[in-house]
Amino acid sequence: MTEQERINAEVQTKLALQDAKFNMFMQEMRDRDNQRAEDMREIRSSISNMQNRIDGMGKHVRNLAITSMAAIGAMVVTVIISLLKN
Repeated sequence: MTEQERINAEVQTKLALQDAKFNMFMQEMRDRDNQRAEDMREIRSSISNMQNRIDGMGKHVRNLAITSMAAIGAMVVTVIISLLKN
């Protein structure tokens, strides 16, 4: 093996090692990116669930307010009727 062939072989070996390191780095970055994407999907799902719960609570509050107004109205009518009877 000539000196140039030996140098070429060393350079090829170093390039192969660097390529392997780069590929490992890129795979790690892809894995991290995929993990972040999965985390974001979970967060969005959780936020969506919380929004649905809040909407449900809003409906209950609205119904409770309507019921309370009806009850207060009934009390007012009862008081007026009792005052008119006297």
